[in-house]
Amino acid sequence: MDHALMALSLDEEETPFVMPDLPGFSSAEENKLSLMGRILNPRCQKMSSLIMKMPRKWQKEGRVRGIALSPERFQFIFKYEHDLVDVLERGVQTHQEWVIVLERWVENPPEDYLQFIPVWVQISKIPVNCYTVGALTALGDLVGKTVVVAFDPTKPVTQNFIRVKVNFNVAHPLKSSRTISLKGGTEAVVHFHYEKIQKRCFNCQRLNHEKDYCPLVVRQRQEDARLRREKMAANLVKKPLVLPEDDILFGVLEEEQVGMDPATGRWKIAKEVLEEMRRYLLADTGESKMVKVGKVQESVRSAEKDPMLQRSVLRLEPPPDHHDRFEQRERIGV
Repeated sequence: MDHALMALSLDEEETPFVMPDLPGFSSAEENKLSLMGRILNPRCQKMSSLIMKMPRKWQKEGRVRGIALSPERFQFIFKYEHDLVDVLERGVQTHQEWVIVLERWVENPPEDYLQFIPVWVQISKIPVNCYTVGALTALGDLVGKTVVVAFDPTKPVTQNFIRVKVNFNVAHPLKSSRTISLKGGTEAVVHFHYEKIQKRCFNCQRLNHEKDYCPLVVRQRQEDARLRREKMAANLVKKPLVLPEDDILFGVLEEEQVGMDPATGRWKIAKEVLEEMRRYLLADTGESKMVKVGKVQESVRSAEKDPMLQRSVLRLEPPPDHHDRFEQRERIGV
């Protein structure tokens, strides 16, 4: 056997390959006219479809080409600067009605690269004393980082909302409202509407999954299933038998016939009656055991059909007072 092959080890570390720093080995120059991006919901956003459809959606066919870098990340390389800028200035971008994140290529991206999208947010039900640039900026900061406030205190406001542009972290939920405390101890609830954002999880309001796949919904389903399993297991736990296997009545009567009546909390057949049945089955009456078993079963079945016999014969309860007798006793003062 080859000595070199015998010397190989799985733990042997290879030295990193050094890519030549030459013009033909780097696309950095071409990348300067490119947008990097990532899809947020891979279940609903197919990468191949995005690469083919976005140039047509932007009306840039023939002037931009897409590259699938990974199952979630992509790049679009433009021929012209103005086309790239035009796409960026359109704000929120979507594919299959779910948001995608786009940013201009940088050679050394920061840690939060492809983590934010620019969103115009309509803020409504604003308290009357909060119509200032400072207050509106603070309200925008409740859902992202405010970069533009479309408000001029010297001009009329014809709509019942103010638009602010924020950088929104796509890992966060879309808040629809927020309670704010005002001077004097009063409170108000302001509302937020996110322009151009279509689909989201309608349970947690995040942008990266549908409701059926929401971790909170999945966790609740798992918890409900666990509780069902525990309940089923508890129901399967054997309850103590009224008639154990060594009882002569075992197999003669069913457990359902001799157990506790959940409606009344009383035994369906009194212990004294069961004891009498045992004595009868054990007694030497000249009858075969099969005959005696049949008589016991038939007597119980007959009594079970008649509510009065159930009381008097099986449960040994006294019958209720007859109405006429009760009235007669009342008349004579008994």
